[in-house]
Amino acid sequence: MASLKISKLIKEPRVFIYLLATILLAIPLKYIFGSISCILFLLVAFSSLHPIKFKFNKTLLLPVLFYVLMLLSLIWTRDVHATKSGLQKEVLLFLIPTAFLLVPNLGKIQRDKIFRIYGFGMVGYALYYFGNALFRYIATGNKAVFFYHELVTLDLNAIYVAVFASFAMFYFIALDRKNSWERAAIFILAIFIFLLSSKSIIFIDFLLIICFYIFFSDTKNSVKFVTIASLGAFLLFSLVFVKQIRERFLIEYETAFVDNTVNENDSSIANISLKQAWNNEKFNASNYFPGGALRVYQFRIFTEMLQEDNILFTGYGLEASQFKIKQKEKEHNLHEGYGDFNFHNEYVQTFAELGLFGFLILGGMLFLNIKNAIADKNFLHIVFSLTMIILFLTESFFCRQRGIVFFTILYCIFNVVNKSQKEVNQ
Repeated sequence: MASLKISKLIKEPRVFIYLLATILLAIPLKYIFGSISCILFLLVAFSSLHPIKFKFNKTLLLPVLFYVLMLLSLIWTRDVHATKSGLQKEVLLFLIPTAFLLVPNLGKIQRDKIFRIYGFGMVGYALYYFGNALFRYIATGNKAVFFYHELVTLDLNAIYVAVFASFAMFYFIALDRKNSWERAAIFILAIFIFLLSSKSIIFIDFLLIICFYIFFSDTKNSVKFVTIASLGAFLLFSLVFVKQIRERFLIEYETAFVDNTVNENDSSIANISLKQAWNNEKFNASNYFPGGALRVYQFRIFTEMLQEDNILFTGYGLEASQFKIKQKEKEHNLHEGYGDFNFHNEYVQTFAELGLFGFLILGGMLFLNIKNAIADKNFLHIVFSLTMIILFLTESFFCRQRGIVFFTILYCIFNVVNKSQKEVNQ
């Protein structure tokens, strides 16, 4: 009797709504919770308890092909142990799209239910971190606990959490009609993203909000103008009067084009400019790389790797480029520790590890994703697509399991729904 009830439950499409919402909500938690939620979804998807019918979808086959190339890189990898470890982490790029090719198609209403659960779940996370920071501030008097990594821990990473919260915020923004709870959710998530102080996400979100009010919102032009002007004024006020936010932005502006500016935290340390990061052959222990300069340096050493090693078509192998970054740290005399950073650029990371073909597959996924989003005229899908395209310029998103799960689940949800909707129209 119990098995019959379970079988009946699994046959209902709504079970996938809750399973997928659970996966998304588990992303900010410890990895064990995310792994368990993914395993449950895969067990149900691959079980014989619901009707299984394979559906061809070229968009979903690309991440599967991406993982197959990762697997093939075992043949030529420069670090077998690192590649085997990476394959375990990246396997969801293969399993999740394959599962979506077998489970019943998600409709627009079901998709929106998933995002609604996720949206309010992220509001819950924001309130939790606000409360946690408040208790720590009362105990220590340190205002830094409200900002950046201090707000959510370095392991969780403020940039990644800002991405998760940003998507939830835009779900509520995109609603045609909003009640008081939904407006409150937008306000809470906006403050949360602001305190996380990710320069790239704040910049992306500002552009997307302008895009929404110009091309997608039905509100009056006067309301659009007031909303955009208010947001701009809020950001300007924050940059001028909130020290923690101001410093995060100003250090990039002040050091980008001026060589050897003095670091605010230690006068004996010199900041590296973009020009120095690209041209200097040698650095020293007193040099500090701001975010922009570090990414310019990482791209520069990637071009050096292309010239020095035969990696154009194969790359070094999945997760096998770190040894070369470490070598470059010694070659250019960087302070010890910089060699432990990855490329902080998913396009470069993929090219360095999987070669030209890996780069083309990644580009294909992003192209089809944004193409489907525009064709469907779905603002939330456009938000996801553009955020990933831009964020991949500053983050190696697939080097973290949280990034892999977030991208793969949303990529599959959006592109499965798009396909099913077109079939219904035909």
